[in-house]
Amino acid sequence: MSFDGMFTYAITEELKNELANGRISKIHQPYKNELIFVIRANGGNHRLLFSAHPSYARIHLTTEGYENPSEPPMFCMLLRKHLEGGVIERIGQIELERILYFDVKSRNEIGDVTNKRLIIEIMGRHSNIILIDRDRNMILDSIKHISPAVNRHRTIMPGQEYVLPPEQNKLNPFEATEETILRKVDFNSGKIDQQLMQQFAGISPLFAKEILFRAGLASRTSLPESFLNLVSDIKNSEISATMIETDEKEYFYILPLTHLNGTSKVFPTISEMLDRYYYGKAARDRVKQQGNDLERFVQNELKKNKTKIKKLQATLKDAEKAEKYKLRGELITANMYAIKRGDKMSEVINYYNGEMVSITLNPQKTPSENAQAYFQKYNKAKKSVAFVEEQISLAENEIHYFENVFQQIESASPKDIEEIREELMEGGYLKKKQVKGNKKNKPAKIVLEKYTASDGTDILVGKNNKQNDYLTNKTAARDDIWLHTKDIPGSHVVIRSQEPSEETILEAANLAAYFSKAKGSSSVPVDFTKIRHVKKPNGSKPGFVIYDNQQTVYVTPDPDLVIKLRKA
Repeated sequence: MSFDGMFTYAITEELKNELANGRISKIHQPYKNELIFVIRANGGNHRLLFSAHPSYARIHLTTEGYENPSEPPMFCMLLRKHLEGGVIERIGQIELERILYFDVKSRNEIGDVTNKRLIIEIMGRHSNIILIDRDRNMILDSIKHISPAVNRHRTIMPGQEYVLPPEQNKLNPFEATEETILRKVDFNSGKIDQQLMQQFAGISPLFAKEILFRAGLASRTSLPESFLNLVSDIKNSEISATMIETDEKEYFYILPLTHLNGTSKVFPTISEMLDRYYYGKAARDRVKQQGNDLERFVQNELKKNKTKIKKLQATLKDAEKAEKYKLRGELITANMYAIKRGDKMSEVINYYNGEMVSITLNPQKTPSENAQAYFQKYNKAKKSVAFVEEQISLAENEIHYFENVFQQIESASPKDIEEIREELMEGGYLKKKQVKGNKKNKPAKIVLEKYTASDGTDILVGKNNKQNDYLTNKTAARDDIWLHTKDIPGSHVVIRSQEPSEETILEAANLAAYFSKAKGSSSVPVDFTKIRHVKKPNGSKPGFVIYDNQQTVYVTPDPDLVIKLRKA
């Protein structure tokens, strides 16, 4: 775990420096487990993210945009009532636990000064955000309620006393000495990293392994030296916010992780590192929950159409026998004198090539009726060819459409998911939701994602078919530059410029490749042309276009560039 007690200490110090004596101006709750505080401090506005997400719990300053619901949840309303306009008097950490608190002084409705404490507990699936009345140590509310039935020793409910999690009675590593370490570690027992975690507070497996790695053979001299040096660096804020990508996964920490082999990247602040590490991760998790049914539906449609094509191709193969049926009818007619009712088989000469042909006959029919039966098979097979080919083409179009939709679900935001759901309803693939009474849902306004190229040029991206159609057919000017991955499902991208620079074209192409099925590939081909050369055929599926006069560039999708263009 990267977010251990030592990491919590470091982010607490960073937030103290940035937000000390700041005033809380706005509070939002964009999602069930996340809060955004806008805090005015040090002459600027800062956006502070609190997350009690079961997998991505964290706290840090953020520059990411979050969509707020039309109506704020009850917990958000309560926080606004008690904390908006309040001044942050103190930011601290409970010992070396993964628990931070914000002491806020504000005034109530009648103007009296009140003291509140907002606590965030970063504890995996047990993470929580709790507001307490500091004078009475009473819980006012929390983002997650824990009833006595779940935990009678530590109930998290309004009106209850706030109780800290049970103490682990571990030593404070900031107070450790060489003698303490030698006394607490048994070198003969092995598993020294686990011993360090068991004896000292705030130490995760990641940090313990780094101590051990830097100690080398972990002797009675090298281990205390390695331990005290690393702890001293953190205590004195001599940290290095580092993200490292190995073959297995990505890690982050406040020190270089020299025990891991991978590609490292150092960030100016811990918050910037966390913003980058969690970019899209929590959103993807929310999308997976909201769009799980859509993903299953699209996969089923793809499977169904692929199976349909296999069956149609088998039918088409049978239909290709039509000429054989015609030949047998002709040969029976030419040899009718030699065939009689009751024959099951007849050997005749194929007058086209002189070879003998065996023809199966129905003994219940006359020679003439057998000939007519073969001619009927011929006509039926001939007519079915055109129909089967048409059905194969329709099934291939459906596969292309649903591959596009599947790719869009993979890169969607929660808002995009709802637009994809609406599109499938409008297309008759899903049942439309029943609206109670006479109320009619107004079509939601389509909002496109906007990016800014290095030279300041605007770049717009469609994240689903509704957005793609709106961007290409209604928003873009005739001479704007349009981009799309070549023969690969992906987003429509438009550069709001008639003559963009080569750098801007490459940056826009990177966006097109990133928001496509080829996101994880290298040297992705991206076509670009003017909007005037992009057409939507009549009756075509949402998001489908044809284009010409294109040029092609090859790019490798770069997530860091995408983030940079979004923040520009």
